[in-house]
Amino acid sequence: MSNVDWIVLSSTILLIVVYGMYKSRGQKNLQGYLLADRQLPWYHVGLSVMATQASAITFLSAPGQAFKDGMSFVQFYLGLPLAMIVLCIAFIPVYHRMNIYTAYEYLEKRFDVKTRTLTAILFLIQRGLSTGITIYAPSIVLSHILEMDIYYAIGIIGVLVIIYTVYGGTKAVSYTQMLQMAIIFSGLFMAASMVLSMLPSDIGIIRSMKIAGATGRMNVINFDWDFNNKYTLWSGLIGGFFLQLSYFGTDQSQVGRYLTGSSMAESRLGLLMNGLIKIPMQFFILMIGILIFIFYETHPAPVNFNKAIVEKVQEDNNSNELSHYLDEYEIAQNEKQISAIQYAEALELGNSEEISQAKKQYLLDYTYSQDMRKQANDFMTSLNRQLDFNDSNYVFLSFVTEHLPMGLVGLLIAIIFLASMGSCASGLNSLASTSVVDIYKRWNSNKMSDKLELKISRWATFLWGVFCVIVALNASKLGNLIEAVNILGSLFYGTILGIFLVALFVKSVNGQQVFIAAIIAECIVAYCYWYDKVEYLWLNVIGCLAVMSISWILSIFRVMKTVR
Repeated sequence: MSNVDWIVLSSTILLIVVYGMYKSRGQKNLQGYLLADRQLPWYHVGLSVMATQASAITFLSAPGQAFKDGMSFVQFYLGLPLAMIVLCIAFIPVYHRMNIYTAYEYLEKRFDVKTRTLTAILFLIQRGLSTGITIYAPSIVLSHILEMDIYYAIGIIGVLVIIYTVYGGTKAVSYTQMLQMAIIFSGLFMAASMVLSMLPSDIGIIRSMKIAGATGRMNVINFDWDFNNKYTLWSGLIGGFFLQLSYFGTDQSQVGRYLTGSSMAESRLGLLMNGLIKIPMQFFILMIGILIFIFYETHPAPVNFNKAIVEKVQEDNNSNELSHYLDEYEIAQNEKQISAIQYAEALELGNSEEISQAKKQYLLDYTYSQDMRKQANDFMTSLNRQLDFNDSNYVFLSFVTEHLPMGLVGLLIAIIFLASMGSCASGLNSLASTSVVDIYKRWNSNKMSDKLELKISRWATFLWGVFCVIVALNASKLGNLIEAVNILGSLFYGTILGIFLVALFVKSVNGQQVFIAAIIAECIVAYCYWYDKVEYLWLNVIGCLAVMSISWILSIFRVMKTVR
């Protein structure tokens, strides 16, 4: 990066950190540290909720996901608006009426302490692992721009996030997230504008979309009832609804955001704001990936976007066979670029026969270049199996650092760091609040002063930060990070959601029954995932319905036994 980019990057991050620490000064008790004294307005709540979900993973992996597989991932979010409505009607009134710190406090009042503890532990496992992955994402950026080992980058990012969160708590997180989202939206619009301006002037946006559409990347909606297809209309509406309902309704990293609202109405408006904006926002981010794909269809594309590992393989194995694979890929790339431009020219002329022939040739050259790319990467993998050649997380980063102008590069890198800071801080804050409120305080009968509670919360934040850094050090083999986080969530969210839905709507079930049902349901989810029975979004439905149905059946048996 240039000196200008470094100035933009460092000054943007410094602004956010100083602003957050300034706003969070003077905290004296647990409510201030964990819930920002419940003083935030609806727009603040809404932006904080969005920023918590929009981590560095979103801005690194989502464009790469669209680059590789197209726009179908947007179906993942189709159940979100409906989930927000259900939360506003059923969940938020209960949480505000009970004046709780964490969502899991409600479960003890409805069921018993062991159900509360089980649910809190499931959350801690899932969120601890997910936050570790969230720390790993910006470490990719730091290692790439500084050309340092990824493990050192993880250490640097981890230390920064831990210090920032331990000091500021929820108030620092919430106030800085509002400013972060303003910077993020501005930067993304500038990035999209720059990509459009870099496409060949004679192609245009409409023909560009048709080029992407020829490869299937513009197939946004899939109506198939296929349980082995990751992203369909139905998996998004049904599986996505259960996942989003559990994430926003039972995950303390999100519940803690809207519990900061100054009233129930403010919390509701914040969630509805998220439901309205999130899908267009995600569509826009994925579209940036499509624009980058079109750019590389008409410009030379690297054989692997993680150039550091390609250079390492070349240094260690400078063989004629490797050179042959790379040369073949370069030739295939040149032919594909020519046929892509010819296809665009045919589209402009409007002759249907010429369009059909040009499209056919382009698809042949596109498929051949993809085959050559795969063969080259497979051969490099055979030369060094210790390296990870899955480069989807590097597509956006590589494009930004190599093709965008000075200043904008620094701003976009800052966006990735800001998103990471906000999401990681929310994760650590929720881990600390659950550990302190639902585990430590619940099982410790000794009365604690406000000062001691605050000190313990900060220590909990620090220890979870260390745990998440350890997870990040082992996260390099997970493939596309945005999918990895959602798969991990799907292993737990369905069971957790089922417990909450039983608590809210099935009054005949007691704590013992839902506790047994939750354990059985989690075993079922683990079986379905381990043996690849369905795609991951459906695990949320399976886990939730299993808890509800098994606990209801157990309650029926109890009634029948009592009658006898």
